[in-house]
This record gives sequence, structure tokens and C-alpha cells, in this order.
Amino acid sequence: MTYSMSRASVPVCEIGLNALIAVLDKAAAHAAVKKVDPSVLLAWRLAPDMFALTRQVQIACDQAKNGLSRLAGVEAPKYEDNEITLEALKERLTKTVAYIKTLDAKAIDASSDRTISFPLGPKQGQMKGGDYLNHYVLPNFYFHISAAYGIVRAFGADIGKRDFLGAIPITMA
Repeated sequence: MTYSMSRASVPVCEIGLNALIAVLDKAAAHAAVKKVDPSVLLAWRLAPDMFALTRQVQIACDQAKNGLSRLAGVEAPKYEDNEITLEALKERLTKTVAYIKTLDAKAIDASSDRTISFPLGPKQGQMKGGDYLNHYVLPNFYFHISAAYGIVRAFGADIGKRDFLGAIPITMA
């Protein structure tokens, strides 16, 4: 199978978002055992100037759906950013995975040399599709899922590297 823009992005985001669902499940179990209101976890952050867990999950979803939609040349669905429970965050993750799986792989693959415009603060950024994927979408996606993982780990949930990696396509010898 040929390596392509779609193979370098859709499965990566799908696996990462699904892994985050499992991490949130472990976080919920930890909160229940410790008798901590899950809303405390949703507001937890790694540092005062970083986003809380809820926002990290929302942005990870947005990076996947918006970034891949731009590469596919389609308008991404808008999400309200109104999740206030772990279940609602998991629903958002599930909805995002289902959406990115509908994107046309051929359209994503054809975007490598196409100029992609995207919001960058109050301005518009522009990059060739390959650069946009490799130097903007994927690094930002990984940053936010890593931050969410780090928050859950700092909260005390029993998670490790395998939880972060998720169901990667590996064969054991």
C-alpha cells in the first residue's frame, strides 16, 4: 500500500481520538474510586496558563476535523464547545472519529501541493497541503492529545504510554 496524505492523517487522528476516549474512561473510573466530582477533572490543567482538560479535548477534535476537512476541500462541521461532562467529551470524540472517516481519501491525497488557507489567530495562514499536515495539523493534534493525557495522568489516573498510543497497527513477533 502506498504511503499518502490520507494514510498519514486519518488513521493517526482516528487512533489518537479513540485512545483519548479510553483515557477519559480511566479518568472517570479514577474519579469514582477517589470520590472526586468529575467536574474537578474537567477543569484540571497542567499549568495556570494552559487550557483545562475540556478545552484540550475540544481542540484535539477541532484539529482533526478542521485540518482534515481543509485538506479534503470541504467545510467541517461546527461544534458548539459546550461539553460539561466526561460523557459529553467522549461523545464529541466519537462524533469526530465518525466524521473524519467519511472524508474522501483521494481529495486529501490530492491536496499535497494545493495552498491551504486557515485561521491563525486574527489572521489567515497559508501553506501547501503537505506542509500544513506535517507542520501544523499533526503537531497541534499531538500537542492537545498529549496535554489531555498529561492532565489525566497528573490527576492520578493509572494510565501509561500504551494508553496514549492506543490501538496502533502493530504485529507482535
